[in-house]
Amino acid sequence: MRFSINIPNFGDFADPRNVATVAAAAEQAGWDGLFVWDHVLHRQHQGRPFGDPWMLLTAAALATSRIRLGTLLTPVPRYRPQQLARQVATLDHLSGGRVIFAAGLGGPLEDEYRSFGDVAEPGILAERLDEGLELLGRFWSGEPVNHRGRHYEVRDVTLVPATVQRPGPPVWIGGFWPRRAPMRRAARWDGAVPLFETARHGHVPDAMEVRELVGYVRTQRTAGAGRPFEFVFGGATPPHPAKAKDVIGPLHDAGATWWDERQVQTGPDLDRLPPVLRRIEAGPPVI
Repeated sequence: MRFSINIPNFGDFADPRNVATVAAAAEQAGWDGLFVWDHVLHRQHQGRPFGDPWMLLTAAALATSRIRLGTLLTPVPRYRPQQLARQVATLDHLSGGRVIFAAGLGGPLEDEYRSFGDVAEPGILAERLDEGLELLGRFWSGEPVNHRGRHYEVRDVTLVPATVQRPGPPVWIGGFWPRRAPMRRAARWDGAVPLFETARHGHVPDAMEVRELVGYVRTQRTAGAGRPFEFVFGGATPPHPAKAKDVIGPLHDAGATWWDERQVQTGPDLDRLPPVLRRIEAGPPVI
């Protein structure tokens, strides 16, 4: 099982220097990954400074050499696929092939889309997500792309360099369980990184629900043997590794392959550097 640290892209973490500090501390303490949020607007946290996640991850890449890096998660329908493909490929080169790409609709939909005059209907955004993911994979290949879809058009474009990782970075898909559609989408890619209706960001999911989700995704998998499929769950655990093991152990037994350490979204420490550093320095759980 692998362990990551999760931070927002606002508050103290809007500053790339603070994110570099977090990344270096996480690598030194033995964590396996660092993931940042990807928001341009979240009215629940308005008034705080926000940073661009790809600039934040650039700082993290320059401060580390081992840990995996990425967003949790990027709202693909909010981006132009060609712009996003360039950003991810550049970070993959800078980091030496350490990027994990997590994708979904994002949210809150009213904040991230309608505030800027975009559509916010989940069905349309889901179409753009699927079409955008297909294009990202093709752009990352470094091969010529021609595409005419419902939402995007590409005419004889080759984006080079291709990503270091081939055929591209691992793609994890987010969504709320027990909604089945996002997990069917995840089954077509490389990992599932769900939230739960009964356990929002920062809260530990119930092991029985985790087991149910893992079983459902496995029934939907059609991809052949290649990359191992990752089941990524998260929440806030005690800083003592043995106590954290008591929390995560049942999820590991239920099929979890990654644990993503998160502050509670409504807590006062969500976007503050000192408490996050204290948790990092205490080290990941030992399973």
